Amino acid sequence: MTDAPYSKRCWFTFPTRAQVEQPIIWQMSRKFPDVVFDIRQASVQNEIGIMAVLLGGNERDVKAAIEFIRSKGVTVEPIEKSVVEG
Repeated sequence: MTDAPYSKRCWFTFPTRAQVEQPIIWQMSRKFPDVVFDIRQASVQNEIGIMAVLLGGNERDVKAAIEFIRSKGVTVEPIEKSVVEG
């Protein structure tokens, strides 16, 4: 792993009210200040939240930020590029 620019597009699923009500993205931004995040799409209700997030930075920090998000009970899945995009 290097410090070369690295980006990862992910779905974050906040499965319960407990995760929806916590400032998890803010906590990630404080713990990993060198990781840039861009919320591309979001649907958040009282009981569930789903976000499409683009994370950028060095590979080590981005992967650590994803593990931090997972440690908070959020499901993280890669966004696959659609065939139409190609």
